[in-house]
This record gives sequence, structure tokens and C-alpha cells, in this order.
Amino acid sequence: MVFQVASPDAGQRLDNWLNARLPDYSRSRIQDWIKRGHVRVNGAESRPSHTLRGGETIDVQPAEAAPLHASAEAIPLTVLYEDADLVAIDKPAGMVVHSGAGVHSGTLVNALLHRFAELSGVGGALRPGIVHRLDRFTSGVLLVAKNDAAHRNLAEQFSGRRVSKTYLALVQGEVKPESGRIERPIARDPVHRTRMTARLAEGRAAWSEYRVLRRFAGFTLLEVRIGTGRTHQIRVHLASIKHPVVGDTLYGAAAQPELGRFFLHAHRIEFQQPATGADIVVVSPLAPELEAWLARL
Repeated sequence: MVFQVASPDAGQRLDNWLNARLPDYSRSRIQDWIKRGHVRVNGAESRPSHTLRGGETIDVQPAEAAPLHASAEAIPLTVLYEDADLVAIDKPAGMVVHSGAGVHSGTLVNALLHRFAELSGVGGALRPGIVHRLDRFTSGVLLVAKNDAAHRNLAEQFSGRRVSKTYLALVQGEVKPESGRIERPIARDPVHRTRMTARLAEGRAAWSEYRVLRRFAGFTLLEVRIGTGRTHQIRVHLASIKHPVVGDTLYGAAAQPELGRFFLHAHRIEFQQPATGADIVVVSPLAPELEAWLARL
């Protein structure tokens, strides 16, 4: 593919400029192409951060992503619940669930492969046992299937909206109603591809319900229940009502360097045991760093 850089585009980073013109590819994939020499600016290799001047010719040779694989790593895990079919993990903030672009080690999957002899293969070799996910900087309870039958059953419960998921979120500002429901479709942001948005009329249906647990000066602690599991759902929905999650700079919150993450925690999950149908409730205590931050407030 060959592109010409227009004069008004001068000053943009090469990776950002290409990402806007190749929306079907992630920014990390485009950065990987640049680093591997698949992108040339006026015939020469460049860097993702290269600043465009306008008038350049950009040659792009799309390439397959480097093959990824999950490998066992001796990483400590906190188990909240376990039986013959599944395990509930207390995921810490900062841990990626499975390997992806730019992240190959330190993942939850790598830790699971070291800890457990058998996991479901329904999700493929890269995501053994993974039924659902949490964002990298969201902490809390996450379910993992040990066998294929349990994986399929849990997946049906999630898709059938029979799994109840409750989160704790500290947001910026004073949320005036004591409770509320946000029902707005969520779609990929057409301009900023790393973000989702609830500002478009189109997208995947999503709803989130919240109630106020506690108020602080300039902040509100919410309990949030979601009936759908869209990418970044709680973060997007709360930002759409002008109350972004504390520390979530991607969605407009002020930076909180001393926190080192955003304040969102998967607190409680309710589901049916795949084999017996028994109701199971698993609760993850608020992460210590979040407790400490509340104590400071």
C-alpha cells in the first residue's frame, strides 16, 4: 500500500497517522510493522515516533503478526474459589489476562499453566481456560474453566446474561442521583482506535446500573452492576455521564500517579456451577492499594 502525506498532516507521528488510515489494524500491529521494516518513508526505514513533515511517500507491506504462544511461568496467584470444573482467581491490577500485541510474559494464562495441570482448550492455545476477561488495570474476580464442558456451560451463562457481575468504582465528581441506569450502545471510537465510545447511535447494546455507596470531597464511590460485557463498558458508560473512573486517563480522568492504576474492581460474581447447577457467589475484597487510597480520602 502506498500513501501520500498531505501538508496539513505535518507534525503527526508516523504510527498514529497510519493507524487513522488503516483502522482494521491495531496501533501495536502497525508499530510492529514499522520496527520490522515493513513501513518505509521515502524509501527509508523509520521509527513509530517519526514526525511527518508533509509530502512524504509511505510504503506499507502488511505482515502477519508474530506468532504468539502461552508458556508456564511461576507467578503467584490468589485463588478465591475452586472445584473440579473451574477456579476463580483474584486478578491483581497490572496483570494482562493473556498474551497479545507486545505482551508475552507475566500474563494470567502463563501463571495458570504453571499452577494447574489441566485447563479448557475451547479458547485455543493462547487462551486456555479463559471464559471472560478483565482490563489490565482492573483488579478482582475472574473465572477460569478447567475443562471444555465447563467452559461451554459458563460461556452460555455469560452470553445468556445469567451471570451477575458487580464492580466497585471510584469516580470523579459528585454523582447526584443515588442510583441510575446507563443504557447506551458501545462501539470502537472511529478516531482514537484504542478507545471505545458511547457517543454514537450505532454499536453493541450495553447497560450498566449503579448506586452510590459513599461520597467524598470531589469523588463518589459506586457499586456498578453490568448486564452485558462490552469492551471497557463501565469505563465508557461512566465517562459518558461526565464521571470518569479515577485514574482512567484514556477516558478523560485526571492522572493519579500515586495510585498507579484506575479505581475499578470486579468485586462479586454470581453464576451456576456448570455440572450441578448450584448457585455460586464469589467475592473479591477491594484491592489493598484501593483501600489505602480510600483511607487517604
